[in-house]
Amino acid sequence: MESHVLDTGDAAITYDVSGEGRPLMMIGQPMDASGFTALRARFPDRKVITYDPRGIGRSTRSDGRTDNNPEVQAADVHAVIQAVGGPVDLFASSGGAVTALALVATYPDDVVTLVAHEPPLIDVLPDAALARRARDAFIEAYQAKGWGAGMAEFMRMSSHQGEYTDGYFAQPPADPAEMGMPAEDDGKRDDPLLGTASLAVTDYELKAGALNAASTRVVIAVGEETGDAFTARTAVHAAKLLGQEAVVFPSHHGGFLGGEFGYAGKPEEFAVKLREVLG
Repeated sequence: MESHVLDTGDAAITYDVSGEGRPLMMIGQPMDASGFTALRARFPDRKVITYDPRGIGRSTRSDGRTDNNPEVQAADVHAVIQAVGGPVDLFASSGGAVTALALVATYPDDVVTLVAHEPPLIDVLPDAALARRARDAFIEAYQAKGWGAGMAEFMRMSSHQGEYTDGYFAQPPADPAEMGMPAEDDGKRDDPLLGTASLAVTDYELKAGALNAASTRVVIAVGEETGDAFTARTAVHAAKLLGQEAVVFPSHHGGFLGGEFGYAGKPEEFAVKLREVLG
């Protein structure tokens, strides 16, 4: 695997290339390239490209901003694709799936097939206002009490099954200790998931018209174990807006992960399904 640094003028984007063959790019957000180690290893016959989003991992930014804007990140991914030679097949996870949808809406010639796995798009939901309130609750807990409190509320929000109701908000604050998380506040407020930096990701408006008009084949994917939780519902409703049904993949939201982050999925089965979908 070879690593490269691409200067975009206001960011230095680090990306990795391994293998030869039909190009396959894998992106996440706020996860960087390290999250695709297990999945990359299962595509030895492909030219696999991964990258770290600007301001995350090895990629730096000099634009004076801290927000993770999907359109800005899409332009970065476009630049990487131009550098390595496209078009590519693209597997995109979570916030990276939102970036990928923005990419196809703006640069449709970059991607042959996009598999967007559980994009967290609040506005596609019928209970969008309450979902946004639940999202804001974990950000507020993080800002007020630190990482443990914020992560506990995030886990509650992301694992909740079904629509958010008034009953969801009647619960007492989530207890970090009950979830094995530190209750003390370390004073840091720079977490890209729990802070305000990624508001633009969950608030991104799906460009259904542009996506349906693109030459790119767009596939919305959902994990079989995600149930009726937030990102499963956003995937299902995003697919409906595109006139399709979400394709079910093995495992959960991080189903392609090995055990490196303590959230192991089923990377072997996931890779088999991804191959099948990509064709």
